[in-house]
Amino acid sequence: MISRRALLAAGAACGTAFVTKARAQGFPDHPIHMVVPFAAGGPVDVMARLVAQPLGGIIGQPVVVENRGGASGGIGSKIVASAEPDGHTLLCGNISSLVIQPIMTNGRDFDLFKSFVPVARLSQNVEVLAVSPDFPANTVRELVVYAKAHPGQLNYGSGGVGNISQLAAELFRLRTGIDIVHVPFKGASEVFTAILGGQVQMYFGDIGGMLPLIREKRLKALALSGATRAHELPDLPTMIESGVPDYQVSTFIGVMAPAGTPAAVVTRLNRTINQSLGTPEVTAVAAKLNADLTLLSPEDFGAFLYREYDKWSDVVRGAGIKIE
Repeated sequence: MISRRALLAAGAACGTAFVTKARAQGFPDHPIHMVVPFAAGGPVDVMARLVAQPLGGIIGQPVVVENRGGASGGIGSKIVASAEPDGHTLLCGNISSLVIQPIMTNGRDFDLFKSFVPVARLSQNVEVLAVSPDFPANTVRELVVYAKAHPGQLNYGSGGVGNISQLAAELFRLRTGIDIVHVPFKGASEVFTAILGGQVQMYFGDIGGMLPLIREKRLKALALSGATRAHELPDLPTMIESGVPDYQVSTFIGVMAPAGTPAAVVTRLNRTINQSLGTPEVTAVAAKLNADLTLLSPEDFGAFLYREYDKWSDVVRGAGIKIE
């Protein structure tokens, strides 16, 4: 005999499967909304809008970018996490909002791996350690020697508590054993002003934003955070080449969907987003931004996120970083 409870459970499962299949077959049947959890004009917003235009033509529906900033990306992320999981509402975030924010809040706002499913990585980039032009050190080794001779006297700027620019500097501090002081700002432009004004001496920033200032000699670059040198700065060594062991930092921008989004929808989104990344207009702008557009499947992007989460969890704990 089959119990009434078992019949109800079986019926519910069939109903869920039917709804999921219907969602996948009808996708997309209205405009797709891509939520950027930051203000307009920043790197994530630029990348989202760059991809949205060709994506709309490929997938057959307009892709509307919405800026829902606040709480270091938490507000926009929560909006998407609670959206209908049908593929029509997506989150375009970066390492700070997708990985570091949930680590530092202990999943208070959302759980990266329970609230979302990975869709596609849009771009990846590296950081540059830069100092003011008149700073006495010209190499990372010289900087470490100077910092150890002046403990607690060097300030580093960041884009705010929990920003990747802080985490990159804290990883550097942990790997070298130096004593440096964190000074948070509201964004990179404020940090640049502070370096030029002498309030802070060092900063880890995205190569795309730093390159013009380095070429103009308004900033002095000491090292790259990537595994290899950048063709834009061929004479600039990596951190590992400079004697800092196990130091690699990459920033990224990626697209997530609400948990429960049908696998067929995620697969189609991944395929069409990757097609968009290969269009001439996207590749041309990405080259100017020094962004790596290596394509990943949803599974590979998910594995990448797990590695990043584990890595930065260790750094946050080791550095004792907390959001006040």
